[in-house]
Amino acid sequence: MTEHPAPDLRRDLVTASRILFMKNILDGFGHVSARDPEDPETFLISRNMAPGLVSRADIMRLDFDGNDVENSGHRPFLERFIHASIYRHRSDVNAIVHSHTASVLPFSISKGSTLEPVMHMSGFLGARVPVYEVRDHGHLGCDMLVRNSEMGDELARTLGDEAVILMRGHGMTVVAPDVRLAVFRAVYTDVNARVQTAALSMGEYTALTPGEASAADETNSAQNLRTWALWETQVQNGCAD
Repeated sequence: MTEHPAPDLRRDLVTASRILFMKNILDGFGHVSARDPEDPETFLISRNMAPGLVSRADIMRLDFDGNDVENSGHRPFLERFIHASIYRHRSDVNAIVHSHTASVLPFSISKGSTLEPVMHMSGFLGARVPVYEVRDHGHLGCDMLVRNSEMGDELARTLGDEAVILMRGHGMTVVAPDVRLAVFRAVYTDVNARVQTAALSMGEYTALTPGEASAADETNSAQNLRTWALWETQVQNGCAD
């Protein structure tokens, strides 16, 4: 069996940021991170900047309290606590994407429709996509941002064992065992939301069963490198560093 070299996480985070910008998952805001396998109580994430401009030199390492453990001098993202708390609560998660993807926002505020898998590429959504509601935790009149560990922990507990969580009036957070699968899931959460919205406009529709969703997720998780290779090539000139 051919052994593949371990991914260069810093390079993957740069590429992931560029891919997610290209795919309109991230714009001037949002972020992607990876647990550091050499120090699993820390994670890598870019400094506070637009994702489409991230370079290798912009990657910093934080602990689960959101502290810059290397004293890089970079200014971290305000919502770094989303990542820190999920890594603390979920040992199976090694990569996280947080975005404000417009297609999913209606499902975060709708009282009549919930996001669910309607296509085989989004089986990872499972039977229930939870929604983090800041008001349920006493955060009245706040700016909706996850500004501290308390709110991060609330988000992580609401996420539970799922792969995706919506944040009411805010966006979504996607988790995965690695960066490349996290990118795949973020992209296809967007695609699923757009397909489901189109189906809703036509009336009743048929979603995946839990069994179909699980089987599809297993198949797609083993093949996501195909999409990564394509998307990486599309942004390759911008990721030369």
